[in-house]
Amino acid sequence: MEGQDPQPAEEQHPTVTFVPIDPDHEPALRSPADVDGVQGYALVVDRGPRAGLTWLLEPGTTTIGRGPDQDIFLDDVTVSRAHAEVTVGDAPPRIKDAGSTNGIYINGERLDDADLTAGDEIIIGKYHLILVHGDG
Repeated sequence: MEGQDPQPAEEQHPTVTFVPIDPDHEPALRSPADVDGVQGYALVVDRGPRAGLTWLLEPGTTTIGRGPDQDIFLDDVTVSRAHAEVTVGDAPPRIKDAGSTNGIYINGERLDDADLTAGDEIIIGKYHLILVHGDG
């Protein structure tokens, strides 16, 4: 529409949804399977910049970082250009630090790599992400 700013490119991608969250109300997620339209796994920004942004995780490896070539772009100086990788396949999803400066935290513990389950909180810089799983 004329006079309105266009949506950022990452919010136009078919594997990304954005539902703004009012921080004065209840948390974004009530359960790890509480995201409408999610089939398989997804990462949801639960707290921090861009709360409510959701990325569907397709089978294979998804890169996360501040670099423009990353699959999930987290725009903050606390996030390394290549920060982490999440692999989704037949086994449980797995996250691996990609040599970041500030590391990744899974449920409050700094880890270099870990298997993930729905409901796990992943902290990357200022972003608090929740891994969710839905049936679509």
